[in-house]
Amino acid sequence: MTPVERLAVIGCGLIGSSVIRAARAKGAATSIAVYDSSAEVRARVRELGMADAVFDTAAEAVAGADLVVFAAPPAAIGDAVAASAAGLKRGAILSDVGSVKGAVAEAMVAAAPEGVFVIPGHPIAGTEQSGPDAGFATLFEGRWAILCPLADDPAYLEAVATLTAFWQALGSNVELMDARHHDIVLAVTSHLPHLIAYNIVGTAADIEEVAEGEVMKYSAGGFRDFTRIAASDPVMWRDVFLLNRDAVLETLGQFTEDLQALSRAIRRGEGDKLEALFTRTRAIRRGIIAAGQESAEPNFGRDKK
Repeated sequence: MTPVERLAVIGCGLIGSSVIRAARAKGAATSIAVYDSSAEVRARVRELGMADAVFDTAAEAVAGADLVVFAAPPAAIGDAVAASAAGLKRGAILSDVGSVKGAVAEAMVAAAPEGVFVIPGHPIAGTEQSGPDAGFATLFEGRWAILCPLADDPAYLEAVATLTAFWQALGSNVELMDARHHDIVLAVTSHLPHLIAYNIVGTAADIEEVAEGEVMKYSAGGFRDFTRIAASDPVMWRDVFLLNRDAVLETLGQFTEDLQALSRAIRRGEGDKLEALFTRTRAIRRGIIAAGQESAEPNFGRDKK
């Protein structure tokens, strides 16, 4: 692809810093400007030498940018766009990396000035780590990046093509999807699993008969995986559940019904029902591996830096 002449990244946590590192490593941007609301993070980005310039305001960072990627917590993206508005040039492409699209898209459009292209996005990649040191250039390789176009006029579609090429240059497979459908899909594949993980780890800590030291000492692989998920950024996930509440609650309702059915099968000794469920879910796991979204080894890629 032709590199983006000037890329601005607003927010430099795991995903933002990975976008910066990947864009530099893959030659996807000629110059990279960064802003983060934390002075400490800005100082660290300067120390790491990740970007060509680090600014103390969002408006300065986006000045002249052809592509602006907002990597702030979901509930803060609307305010981040508003804070950037004065510096945005006409024709700039604005996107984000959050796992909620409907509410965030509305906030971005409301805050953006006229003459820019708002294209909500979501790279489906990450770890439980956070901060500018956590990112790495290969995070997006072989992973899906979902874009949620909001219009279909020729100029807008050209901007979508530019953003698509950018994510492909970072190693992602790109899928176009309606924002509402995205939020339902992610409620099933990401948001509900995180909610369950937070709850399971919290429940383990609350059981009086099991000491906290025993939870840590005797954690089997399954519980360790839950603790990894439950270690994710609490601010980001707070925002996700509140902004995508309808889809999460709908999915949680279905999960609750299925859990009650599973409870009845255990109580009644219905081993055939348990085995049928476990067989079906094992097939789904194998399908995920076959699709290249995981390896057969449970911890594949998690410690990659």
